[in-house]
Amino acid sequence: MADSIMSKAATMEIPINSNGDTGTLPEDDSLEQDLQQVMVSGPNLNETSIVSGGYGGPAGGIIPTSSIKGSSNLNTSNSTEEISRGVAVEKLDSVKKWGINTYKCTKQMFSERFGRGSRTVDLELEAQIDVLRDTKSKYENILRLATALTSHFQSMVQTQQALGDTFTDLSQKSPELQDEFGYNAETQKLLCKNGEALLSAISFFVSSVNTLVNKTMEDTLLTIKLYENARLEFDAYRSDLEELSLGPRDAAAMVRIEMSQHDYQIHRDKYERLRSDVTIKLKFLEENKVKVMHKQLLLFHNAISAYFAGNQQQLEQTLIQFNVKLKPPGSDKPSWLEEQ
Repeated sequence: MADSIMSKAATMEIPINSNGDTGTLPEDDSLEQDLQQVMVSGPNLNETSIVSGGYGGPAGGIIPTSSIKGSSNLNTSNSTEEISRGVAVEKLDSVKKWGINTYKCTKQMFSERFGRGSRTVDLELEAQIDVLRDTKSKYENILRLATALTSHFQSMVQTQQALGDTFTDLSQKSPELQDEFGYNAETQKLLCKNGEALLSAISFFVSSVNTLVNKTMEDTLLTIKLYENARLEFDAYRSDLEELSLGPRDAAAMVRIEMSQHDYQIHRDKYERLRSDVTIKLKFLEENKVKVMHKQLLLFHNAISAYFAGNQQQLEQTLIQFNVKLKPPGSDKPSWLEEQ
């Protein structure tokens, strides 16, 4: 069967150039070997690829695969360069916008400071912000004093515990004063136990006030800072729009006015949104502050009163009422790993 195919292929007329001219393939050994290789192992796709025409198609349809790979690599390289160029342009545009915004805000800030520019003021909101800042300052003072009280009282409790242990040891080694040392040892141990209960109450008070001051109030003040920055940006773009509106009204100026109007509206929306956020947070902060401090001040008062009145039962009831867990001695000390 292979011989018959060879004989037919030797006399077959097929196009041998791009003009469609036909001719007869020469009957030589090289052609026969090539046909046998195709029949046995198939075409070598690593070298050439038939993309059009098929058998008997134009010779121009055979394209080297290496050319296709080179074109694919070139397209990939061009795509990577375009992406890099796009990122660079985007960064440059971002830096440009940041520079313009910084310039406008700095100009507005100096204008307000030297009395040449106007600023938007919400009198009611500004008064609430001032009250919050003053309240935070006073609560920080309470927190500092309560922390100092905790530290000093803890030292006293530790001293009482050491003194009680010493009395106990001496009561065993001094038979003639055994009763006296024993009474004092029991007294110091009782004071130490009540002191640990009071120390737990004070520590709970300090922890709650610390959360209120350094988390809740601080979060509201962070939103206020964003609001103040938005107010400055809004006034800067408002002043810029007012200056452009007072200038000439030619075509170029109208384009600049339109762009300035667009930027002004964006910063106005941002300013109003943050002003609303600040108003809401101030309201919830005030409600949360009253609720937390009502509970903590009552705990502090009852615990201090019960301790110095020597009412151990009332002190224990106070801890149970406010869900305060009794801390063992030395629990506030950092671990060895934390000290390293």
